[in-house]
Amino acid sequence: MPMTAAAIEAAIKAAIPDAEVELTDLAGDDDHWAAVVTSAEFAGLSRVRQHQKVYAALGGRMGGELHALQLTTRSPAQETRS
Repeated sequence: MPMTAAAIEAAIKAAIPDAEVELTDLAGDDDHWAAVVTSAEFAGLSRVRQHQKVYAALGGRMGGELHALQLTTRSPAQETRS
């Protein structure tokens, strides 16, 4: 069963409480998502490490309940520069 936006956001916020999560259903099937995750926890971390934190929050759901995730991560400081 595909993962809903609410479930994705809840999983991310459970692991990264200050996260702001913006989700877009890319295919209209709750299976292919684009996410922009902003968190102060990402400050000073490489993009790879930021992504690892989000994937860890999703546990083993990637490739199963959540087929595809196009991920953009940033700290609040990076957001204001964009």
